[in-house]
Order: sequence, then C-alpha cells, then structure tokens
Amino acid sequence: MGRKLLQLLAATLIVSAAPRVHAQQQGETAPKVSKIAGITVTGTRKFPIDQIVSASGLKIGDVVSADQIQAAADRLAALGIFSAVNYRFSSKAETISLEFQVQEGHTVPLSFDDFPWFTDDEIAAAVRREVGLFTGESPESGVMVDEIANVLDKLLASRHIKGELTHQLVAAPTGNGMVLQFRVEAPGLRIQSVQFGDPLAASSERLKDRISDIKGQPYSRFAIEIFENEHLRPLYASKGYLRAKIGPPEPHMMGSSADPAESNVEALIPVAPGPMYSWNGVSWKGNTAVPSTSLDAAVGIKTGEVADGMKIDALWRELELEYGKRGYLDAKLDVQPEFDDNARRVSYRVNIAEGPQYRMGEMVVTGLSLDAERQLRHAWQLAPGQIFDNGYFEKLLTVLAKPGREIFGEIPLHYTECGHWLRPNPDQHTVDVLLDFK
Repeated sequence: MGRKLLQLLAATLIVSAAPRVHAQQQGETAPKVSKIAGITVTGTRKFPIDQIVSASGLKIGDVVSADQIQAAADRLAALGIFSAVNYRFSSKAETISLEFQVQEGHTVPLSFDDFPWFTDDEIAAAVRREVGLFTGESPESGVMVDEIANVLDKLLASRHIKGELTHQLVAAPTGNGMVLQFRVEAPGLRIQSVQFGDPLAASSERLKDRISDIKGQPYSRFAIEIFENEHLRPLYASKGYLRAKIGPPEPHMMGSSADPAESNVEALIPVAPGPMYSWNGVSWKGNTAVPSTSLDAAVGIKTGEVADGMKIDALWRELELEYGKRGYLDAKLDVQPEFDDNARRVSYRVNIAEGPQYRMGEMVVTGLSLDAERQLRHAWQLAPGQIFDNGYFEKLLTVLAKPGREIFGEIPLHYTECGHWLRPNPDQHTVDVLLDFK
C-alpha cells in the first residue's frame, strides 16, 4: 500500500469532546479501492454488532476507498455512544476484511417530561424503529440525541401538538445519577387532579397538605416524581413498607379541546405497598475503631418494632458522621438488607470500610485581615497532629457562615461567603483545612 494512502487511513478524527478515531493496517499492500469481504466489530457489550455495522453505512460487497472507511468510522464516532472508535483491515488480493474496534462511552437514562399523549412503551418503540442503536439510554450529546429528538418531533406532529422540543441533562428525581430530559414547551397543559393507587396515600393528611405542589401546576412528570420521592416514599418507608413500588405516574388527558396542548391532565400515581416489615437486628463487619457494642447502642430500634425506613436511613448517616468525628473521613457503610417475607421481618448486614484515621494538618486562611485571622486561629481547637474531628469542623462552618462576635469579637469585618475545603493527604494521614472568605 502506498504511503499516501496509509497516511489517509491513519488520520485521526479531531473534534472537541468527540471520540478518537484511529486506523491500523495489516499487510503491506492494498489497492486504492477494495471490495469488503467481511466486517467485524470488537469491544461492544451493549449494542448488537449488526446494528453497529449498519450505522457505519458499510456492508459486505461494497467497494470502498480509504476516505470512505474513514467516513464510516467518523459516523460511528459522531453517534456519541462510543468513547473511542478504531479500525483496521487486512487485505487479500482485491478484497479487505475490516474490523471496527470500539469502546463504549457513558450513557444516561432518558426522561420524557411532559408527553402525556404517549406511553413510555409507545415512545420507546418509535425511537427503536428509527434509531438502530437505541437501548433505552443515550449519550449526553451527539448524533443519536438528534435522531431521538427527530423521532419525538414526528410523534408530536402526528397528534398536531405544537410546542418547541428541548432537552437537557438534569439530576434524577431520586438523586441518583443524571438523566437526559426531553420537554415540550407547550403552554396550558396543567395537572387537573392527582389520584393515588393505595388507600394509605389517598387518606394521608400529610399528602393533602402538599398536593398543591403539583395539582394545578403545569404538567411535569419530573415534578410528580420529585413529589413521589420527597413525600410519598417517606410516608410508606416510615410505616415499614420498605419495598413499596411507587409510580411511574400515569397521565390521562381530560377535556375535549381541539388543541391537545390546551387539555388538562389527570395524574394517577400507582402504589403497591408490599409487606409491612418489622426490625430484626443488624450485624456488623469490618469495624475495628468502633466496637460492635457501641454500634448496637446507637441503633435505637428494638427487635419487633416497625422497621421505620426513615429512621434506618438516618441511622446509617449518623454512623458515618460518628466515624468522621473520630477522624475516619473516608469511612463508608455497605448496607445489605435481608428480607424475610414470610415473617415480614428485615435484618441488615453492614460492612464498614473505615479507611485511615486522619489527624489535623495545617489551616490555610485567605480573605481576612491579620487581626481577624489571628482571632480565628486562636478560636480553632484542633492542634496539628490531633485526631481530626469533622463534626467540630462542620459546627464551626455554621458559626462562620456570616460575620459574628462568637469568633471575631469586636473586630470589624465584612464577608458574604466562607468557602471551605478539606485537603486530605492519604500518605501522611493528615488533613488540611482551607478557608476562603469573600
């Protein structure tokens, strides 16, 4: 193969924040155009190989040049689902065997926020028909996102629904991870009523006091799911329904408006409570700094009592805070529930990774006058080398949130923000405190 053609095949696609594309050649010579005898793909787990080949635009029997192979790799890279796309080929006479080497990139779940005219299954089926590599998730940007948006535009047009389609990356309503949210900026679409699929929720005074958070408001599945997470789930968890299945919300269009966007929505929130569990104890593993007897004493829930999920979650947080007070800033609890559905009891196995114990390093203060800094250092109660107490640090931050006499006395000073960071040194097992006043 000539050097010029080899250079073309080895060219790298250079696009800001795009996957890299690289070519490798096996064999010494190849014609300027070759017939593809075979196409393989390596490195994929989530995506069917035949769909990746289809997305490349090439097929067995095509006669291609180096530029056409490069363009096929570019098409795969532009989808956004691969963090890297490499390719190589081996030549035999007038044919080549082509291999795409891909690395799957980060993808996120999709959320269709205000699409009450369609079910999730209808949307997913429409997307799968036109976006071959769609698996229920998508990259945060790229050609695939544009293709999904085009499908949604067609769906909206099929019902004569007017409104601008937008998408953005947002935190999931549960607080775990991110989702790519699609919205239709359609005025007039409001939640007319909210129904619950279980008597406990329907009769709850607590929920009645908060229903105005969503009822009468613009229809938003995202807002309903936040309501579920902040109010509905705690209601059931506090009463021992630790495995309650809530949602997703089911919207029903109300009214007979000629313009679907001007209709109202009745939202049903399905609830399947499941069993009510009682507490059956906890076992500890991995703890050396805090004995199991001390951990047991901190539980505060007796065997046979309702397994209040809110108290249980608060317990794990409190134990991590307790470790922080003892200098174990990296301590993590791996909590594994064990459900006995026949007896309706739950017990927990907790594996504690304590990590190193940190001691006080240095304090770095910026943004204060010399007198104010001197006063702050005088008030600081952790000497270098002393076991670091993260609880004390957190309390001090509350005091420093605004200027006050408790620390600075009569020293005149003005700041609106106290930036704060901990700078741990894993090798020395020390932690520096950084405070920046602005």
